[in-house]
Amino acid sequence: MKPDNDGAGTGREGLSTGLSNFWMPFTDNRGFKAEPRLLASAEGMYYRTPEGRQVLDGTAGLWCVNAGHGRREIVEAIGRQAATLDFGPTFQLGHPQAFELAEALAALMPAGLDRIFFTNSGSESADTALKMALAYHRANGESGRTRLIGRERGYHGTNMGGTSVGGIGGNRRSFGAQVWGVDHLAATLRPEAAFTRGQPDSNEDMAGELERLVALHGPETIAAVIVEPVACSTGVLVPPRGYLERLREITARHGILLIFDEVITAFGRLGAPTAAEYFGIAPDILTMAKGLTNAAVPMGAVAARRFVYDRIVDAAPPGIEFFHGYTYSGHPLAAAAGLATLSVYRQDELFARAAGLSSYWQQAVHRLQGARHVVDIRNLGLIAGIELAPRPDAPGKRAFEIFHRCFDDGLLIRVTGDIIALSPPLIVSEAQIDEIVDRIGVMLKVVD
Repeated sequence: MKPDNDGAGTGREGLSTGLSNFWMPFTDNRGFKAEPRLLASAEGMYYRTPEGRQVLDGTAGLWCVNAGHGRREIVEAIGRQAATLDFGPTFQLGHPQAFELAEALAALMPAGLDRIFFTNSGSESADTALKMALAYHRANGESGRTRLIGRERGYHGTNMGGTSVGGIGGNRRSFGAQVWGVDHLAATLRPEAAFTRGQPDSNEDMAGELERLVALHGPETIAAVIVEPVACSTGVLVPPRGYLERLREITARHGILLIFDEVITAFGRLGAPTAAEYFGIAPDILTMAKGLTNAAVPMGAVAARRFVYDRIVDAAPPGIEFFHGYTYSGHPLAAAAGLATLSVYRQDELFARAAGLSSYWQQAVHRLQGARHVVDIRNLGLIAGIELAPRPDAPGKRAFEIFHRCFDDGLLIRVTGDIIALSPPLIVSEAQIDEIVDRIGVMLKVVD
């Protein structure tokens, strides 16, 4: 069959072939291929387009390039590893880099979360964590604990388990039947908390809704509750003070495992190794990805409390204890990238740097309060969500137009619905923070 080169000859530089064959993820494929916007290289805080235009990265790629682009230490570590051991299976075998990275990650986690299982993405980490919870209760003699509790507007990737406990409607409606026995807490966003700086105060016991679900289903049926400490992908929903503490208290009292999805918040985004440390709350299972390798090689991981691991392993008959894993779990190149990334974080003190910038970041993004179209601003650490009033006839179109205009003007932002989401690399300067905010401010003035 003759290749479909539809889309070639668009006049865009950097394309030597057509666009049709790549089915792009989470993309308006028809719109993109009619007017593609391409990235060709990256270094530090900037991307470059094939035409040579510089684009300031206001989103750390996709929440993941925390140490900035093109870090020599990471690039060289990957090259050395590829030349030494390009692949080594971890089913009944192992290689040193995977064990070394697991030990380094365990040292970063809250005390007790020191059993590390490697995956390839945040989606795989979420499904792995859910399987761990189910396996733990079965090993504990409570096989009736099969129910999983997520949260409305939560995002836990796009595999079947994560989609089921996730609470973003568009991600769920397209696929019909999902994992049985899932329920959801309400989202934590409240209109009266608009323009709160940092964590909002609340007189409402939002986490107390979990008690209602426990009473409805019975604690003996519930395996785990999974939440993002800060719900980022849906538009930066910051938990009210006391919310996560209350979830921890209720889950512990009822023997329910608490899972923190830290695919975005881990590795300095809040100025600490994990959101668990930032909030002072230790879950039973913690998922991570993105910043683990500075996105140089795909990798995810799940940290479990020792009692979860011990129960699953000790209760199993001789042989394989946990029938789960991936061909590329602990891949040598990913492990090398992870070790080099952790070294960069440590040597450049990037977590402390992010903590030191958080106040300046907060002041800067809240300068947009009162700007045209802006109805709310939410922030924590080096994250911000700027919510816009939707167009009456076209929800999401206003923010998407700003996304395109910002890119064409030299700034990468992310939008979800009518919310602009920002999460710059942790190497961002105060001047670059001002530039990000000022450029968005200009676009808010010119976009109807």
